Amino acid sequence: MAVLNKIRQRSLFLILIIALALFAFVLSDLLRNSDALSAKSQNVVATINGKDILREDFLMKVENATRQMGGQATQTQVMNRVWEQEVRNAVLETQFQTLGITVERDQMRDILRTNLASNPDFQNEAGLFDDNKLTEYIANLKATSAAAYQQWVDYETSVATTALQQNYFNMVKAGMIGTLAEGKLEHKLEGDKADIKYVQIPYSAIPDSTVAVSKSEIEAYMKKNRKQFEVEASRDLQYVMFKEEASVADIQELENEVAKYKEAQVEYVNGVTDTIPAFSNVTEHANYINFVANSDVKFDNRFIKKTALPEAVAEAIFNLNVGEVYGPYKDNGFVKLTKMVAVAQLPDSVKARHILIPFVGSRSQTETTTQTEAEAKKTADSLMQVIKADTGKFVSLLDFSADTVSNEKEGVLDWFTYNTMVPEFRDFAFESEDGAIGVVKTDFGFHIIEILGQKNKQRAVKIGTIARKIEPSEQTVNEVFRNASNFEIGIEKTDFADLAAEKNYTVRPVNTVKVLDENIPGLGNQRAITRWAFEDATEVGDYKRFNVPGGYAIVQLVAKNKAGLMKTEDASVTVLPILRKEKKAAQIKSRVSASTLEDLAAAENTSVRSALALSMVTPTISGAGNEPKVVGYAFGMKEGQTSKLIEGDKGVYMVRLEKLTPAVALDNYQGFANQVQSEKVNSVNSLLYPALKEAAEIEDNRAKTVQ
Repeated sequence: MAVLNKIRQRSLFLILIIALALFAFVLSDLLRNSDALSAKSQNVVATINGKDILREDFLMKVENATRQMGGQATQTQVMNRVWEQEVRNAVLETQFQTLGITVERDQMRDILRTNLASNPDFQNEAGLFDDNKLTEYIANLKATSAAAYQQWVDYETSVATTALQQNYFNMVKAGMIGTLAEGKLEHKLEGDKADIKYVQIPYSAIPDSTVAVSKSEIEAYMKKNRKQFEVEASRDLQYVMFKEEASVADIQELENEVAKYKEAQVEYVNGVTDTIPAFSNVTEHANYINFVANSDVKFDNRFIKKTALPEAVAEAIFNLNVGEVYGPYKDNGFVKLTKMVAVAQLPDSVKARHILIPFVGSRSQTETTTQTEAEAKKTADSLMQVIKADTGKFVSLLDFSADTVSNEKEGVLDWFTYNTMVPEFRDFAFESEDGAIGVVKTDFGFHIIEILGQKNKQRAVKIGTIARKIEPSEQTVNEVFRNASNFEIGIEKTDFADLAAEKNYTVRPVNTVKVLDENIPGLGNQRAITRWAFEDATEVGDYKRFNVPGGYAIVQLVAKNKAGLMKTEDASVTVLPILRKEKKAAQIKSRVSASTLEDLAAAENTSVRSALALSMVTPTISGAGNEPKVVGYAFGMKEGQTSKLIEGDKGVYMVRLEKLTPAVALDNYQGFANQVQSEKVNSVNSLLYPALKEAAEIEDNRAKTVQ
């Protein structure tokens, strides 16, 4: 009882303790959930100028875009495309709201009228756009299909957005003017000409190896030019690839398997003896290649030229006699055995005319086609006999032909190449003699064909090939799996690079992988690797095996790079030449005491050169290249004046202005003012949106919400 009394006496104290404990529990949960603290739900993909892009809406647009692109892009590429469109819309919407720009009902109707004017669904009997039909169409959608109506609403929204953007850009362009003062300046920049003499001391005269640049100097330059070297958070990886490739033994086995068809074979199947003839002796090539040998490349019953043969073996195969066999040989991922099936002298092109007789079931049948296949064949044979007796009657018989296109040209098919026609038509046209007449059946019907001409006959060959795709055997696949597994186990105790060197595996580094990247050099589209590298639980030194096309990759996380300044080693590629140039310029200037061109040229063992008609619009010095700083300096001098040493892009210069010719004064500079205005207007399309985007507040949460 005494204890209970003490508890009652201190009840307020206990309540405070319990409240503090509950608060600490809630606070710890908030700290674990940064999204809760920042009030950013997992449902918000991005916030752009205060506008949230919701995950559900974003993914729906990604899904629609994916369907529209029909598999022509990866999921990440589609997502990035939708992202850029959403950012653009949001950034420009801020401008619309600020300026109060909207698309009113009447303007929307005008836009729809323009876009749908050629759609017959919205035209009256006179072929003109009918507003009533559009109104009826929209009302019908709303009443019958919520999904279809929503698609229409989305279409209207898209049309309105495009119109708003066009209006906004046109407004900005309307504000682009060129004043007379700007026109006068433009004329001066183009028309002023300067003649100079100069001495150049090129930076290349000092070897790079003699100019030391320290890491601290590079870092100081980066800090001074911070914006130029700021980077996103990234990851550095390294990996070893274990490819499932056919071994030498695998290829040899395939060559042996293909080579056996060079000789006759006896097989015992279910107690029955079956003799398979040698490839060289068969006549039914399609059946033998496709079914008996079960080739991975099926028989192609057509003639080809030498240029269509594999380059490495073209000569050997093209010169085979009919019935001879060549191989086995490797070509384009296959082991092949090739036989010369036929040789012919074929033209490059043929001119012919035809009459096409359709039958019920043929591809050229129409609603008036009534003849059966047998009846159509009888008609075609009869017409052929008439034409053979008198070819002059060919044109008069075109009324029988279903080919309305060639009928307009007297049935003529003008000079076509070998692979233009269907196989049956092609074979007759190219393998028959000039002037031949015959009947050929194709999927379109029966053709009465007359060959009118053939050009440039050359040797062509028909080959048959038994092929086996070069693939790793099951034994090789298992060995690759074991090697990958053993390596994965081995790096638990040994350094990744050391073990790879010991096993003679190639380690491939991949640096600065960003959170939304999907392509890993050497591995292709591997979004899963990027996700793993950016997971909170993945630490530097961790590794994981990934299934990749053609095998496995054991990937290790080497470094986590925070957002901010890039690594000094990466920046040095850009900064090192700049700092070397500065140091070379300082060295040159420190050793020069000459004050005239002639003295400087003598001291530096070079010559005084001339450059005429320099312009500030195109600041190029003959013999030195593009040097805007030097040219600009020259235009600021007086005639006869010699400059001090000038640090240019390619060297240190001393310049003397010989002559300055001012631009001819004009009575009116409106033409140049118009030129300035035109340049400004043309720059709006390329510069306006990037500038607005740069100034926008964009919070990108894609990596957390939709990756």
